[in-house]
Amino acid sequence: MVAKKDKIVSKETSSKTDKPTQTKVKLVIRKPALPKFIRSIGGYFKGAWAELRLVRWPDRKASWGLTGAVIIFTALFIILIVLLDAGFEQLFKLIIK
Repeated sequence: MVAKKDKIVSKETSSKTDKPTQTKVKLVIRKPALPKFIRSIGGYFKGAWAELRLVRWPDRKASWGLTGAVIIFTALFIILIVLLDAGFEQLFKLIIK
C-alpha cells in the first residue's frame, strides 16, 4: 500500500505587499520495490489460483468414466505400436536377408 501525507508549505513572495500563499505537497511513502521476476512469479500463482477457482470439477462418476477412457485409449495405442514394431521388424529382416 502507498501511504500519502499532506504537508502545508508556506511560500514567500518577492514583494512585501503580497500575502504568502500556501500550497499542498503530497509526500508518498512507498514500500521497497521487489525485483520484477519475484512480482511476476507472485502474479502467476495469483492468476493460477483464480483460474482454479473457475474450474468446474467433475463428480466421481465422470472421473471414473474419463479414467476408463484414458486407460482404453492407452491400451489401444500400445497395441498399435507393438504391431507396427513387429511388422517393421519382419520387413527389415526380409530386406537384410
